Amino acid sequence: MTGQDDAIDGPTDDSIEATIGGSVDEEPRVDSSAVDPSVIDADGHTAVVAKRVDSGTADLTEITQLARAAGYEVVASLTQTRTEDAAFMFGEGKVAELRDLIRRTGAEAVIIDNDVGPYQTFNIGGELPEGVEVIDRFTLILEIFGQRANTRKAQLQVELAELRYELPRAEAKASLAKRDERPGFMGLGEYDESVERDIKRRISEIRDELESIADKERARREQRRESGFDLVALAGYTNAGKSTLMRQLAAELDIDENEERHPDLDATAESQDMLFTTLGTTTRRAEMEKRDVLLTDTVGFIADLPHWLVESFESTLDSVYRADLVLLVVDASESVEEMREKLVTSHDTLYERNEAPVVTVFNKIDRLAPGELADKQAALSGLAPEPVAVSARTGAGVAELRDRVEAELPDWERERLMVPVSDEAMSLVSWIYDHAHVEEETYADEQVTVAFEAKPSIVARARSKAAELAPAGST
Repeated sequence: MTGQDDAIDGPTDDSIEATIGGSVDEEPRVDSSAVDPSVIDADGHTAVVAKRVDSGTADLTEITQLARAAGYEVVASLTQTRTEDAAFMFGEGKVAELRDLIRRTGAEAVIIDNDVGPYQTFNIGGELPEGVEVIDRFTLILEIFGQRANTRKAQLQVELAELRYELPRAEAKASLAKRDERPGFMGLGEYDESVERDIKRRISEIRDELESIADKERARREQRRESGFDLVALAGYTNAGKSTLMRQLAAELDIDENEERHPDLDATAESQDMLFTTLGTTTRRAEMEKRDVLLTDTVGFIADLPHWLVESFESTLDSVYRADLVLLVVDASESVEEMREKLVTSHDTLYERNEAPVVTVFNKIDRLAPGELADKQAALSGLAPEPVAVSARTGAGVAELRDRVEAELPDWERERLMVPVSDEAMSLVSWIYDHAHVEEETYADEQVTVAFEAKPSIVARARSKAAELAPAGST
């Protein structure tokens, strides 16, 4: 891909559709040539969304949602079915249509739901009105991430992803610079001999800092396990309702009660009908009958993410990979085809590194018609065996989900300890209550007997503490 002379001649679909205005759900189709420019507000942050597919019909629903999540008002859309053109991604004639559409709408940006190469970005931009920005799918996602990165860790991960995206483009910038073709045009950025070296140096620095953060998080996870907590992670496609579900499962206890033992616990998990509301991680104590559970909400999955982007958020995804149980949340109000695609995306993301059992949660069942849930469960049984059906909004099915979580977590051991009554024994009993599920506590003959269930590591520590009080106290 070196320029316009490299364009691939391929079949085109003359039925390119341009959509002006309308919602994502309805998407009314109108003739773009009939648009009255007076009805378009060009003073806002406006964009045209576009997509090319090799075959079939291009679906613009997700890219429109992403654009809105980034703060753009989508004023028009354009699709094309044809093989990729090396110089322009779209055919040259369709780029001309895109140019005319932007002129009529006054859009400030074109957002392309494809992985657009640097030369293609340059060539498309050269055909558009001056000042119109060309944004591809991954640049848009990184823009959203940048807006939502509120912690040092999230900011580092976003910067790392941006640098990994930029690195292979350095060569193209060098080529454009040598040809004196304005390498800063359309967001490609200026280039000099030090760019690649500086990018690689900064990537190395970020990796080192993220590894230091990851070390602290690994130590924190082990501290939590040693304190008797099971770690449950919410995973799934973005906008599946994970944060809302977390609010349903979270204990109605002030997080300050756990501040000394777990100072990083976050008191809130934001819930909005928007993609990538959660970028970092939020951890809260879950309300369970027997077990102490810490529940972590994290960044949502999304289809077709390149490996460099997934790897950039490896530190955040470790909270999923290293959990004791993963709740894979799926939006059950979507079509079977959409649910299947998103389940596959989620399983692909979890497949290589996940160590925990996975329970699939069909969320938003309050939006389903009678009988629809059973049909979807049957159709997706291969990808989602024995799912739990809930409505995070209304609370339906949440009690059953709590039961399933406790059933799926690693088995506990039963123990019965008997020690002489003393101040030290009372401290031990209190410790057991904090770290285990006590089934019985009795006093007789100046002895206290405690029967409980707990993680094997907690049982071992309780035995050790009891042995210090009475070497023959364990029964």
